[in-house]
Amino acid sequence: MKLLITGGCGFIGSNFIRYMLKKYKNSKVVNIDKLTYCGCRGNLTDIEKDKRYTFVKGDICDKKLVDRLAKDCDAIVNFAAESHVDRSIKDASCFVRTNVHGTHVLLDAARKYKVKRFIQISTDECYGSIRRGSFKETSLLHPNSPYAASKAAGDHLALAYYTTFNVPVIVTRSSNNFGPYQFPEKVIPLFITNLLENKKVPLYGDGMNVRDWLYVEDNCRGIDTVLNKGKSGEIYNIGGSYEIPNIKLTRAILKHLNKSADMIKYVPDRLGHDRRYSLESKKIKRLGWKPLKNFNEAIEETIEWYRNNKSWWKSKK
Repeated sequence: MKLLITGGCGFIGSNFIRYMLKKYKNSKVVNIDKLTYCGCRGNLTDIEKDKRYTFVKGDICDKKLVDRLAKDCDAIVNFAAESHVDRSIKDASCFVRTNVHGTHVLLDAARKYKVKRFIQISTDECYGSIRRGSFKETSLLHPNSPYAASKAAGDHLALAYYTTFNVPVIVTRSSNNFGPYQFPEKVIPLFITNLLENKKVPLYGDGMNVRDWLYVEDNCRGIDTVLNKGKSGEIYNIGGSYEIPNIKLTRAILKHLNKSADMIKYVPDRLGHDRRYSLESKKIKRLGWKPLKNFNEAIEETIEWYRNNKSWWKSKK
């Protein structure tokens, strides 16, 4: 299978490319990435010389380039996205451009060249916040940040292309990912790297916002499962089934790094900060997927990765 991966120099995209090339010896990957501030070719240094891998620096909003790359691909997996909530609050324009218009360009190419699979990578943030229970794939969307709204718009557009043009679209919505190569503006790598530099960690509000955590390789396995076994026109939630308040997450990181609670700096809450995310993942589990990585083991491995790769993240802070 020949895959066109968008945003493959980002966190989840680079982990997915590495996973697919390792698992499938006959697979080929074309990676198009604009290399914005959080896209880094260094994420894939270990596979750059692999003959099955091709990197193209480019923008998914570039119709001519996307057409050329999509022409002979079997599947498109769209990781490309502006994804940081705080940045979307300051200026949403690039989020709309990439997450909506860019998705539109890719969908047109998939339709034109009859691509066999189009996987739209999305987020649990599209659902908004939930006090009790968990969001199902049939739950109504209620995005509360410009980032989440732009992702929800891209999802709607992708599913509309399935209904209207029979483009074989599948949408995945995962919970919060963590692991190696995550840009240090996100909470787990930010807190780890701050503490490694003996700096305090900024915790929003009362610290009781709840997130469901999923190790990135488990998400890659989930996307692979959907790519091969999923049904076109469907949405699949990929949840980690490990929900904890941010304060508990912070304390776990502090404990692993032998730091005291004095390193926590409480800061004013984020605008429109969702209180709790929770996904029901029964649908993808029926395809044979489940998260394999224990959270405590995964967070320890993640901390060790950042401890051992300071040259990767120091220049990015």
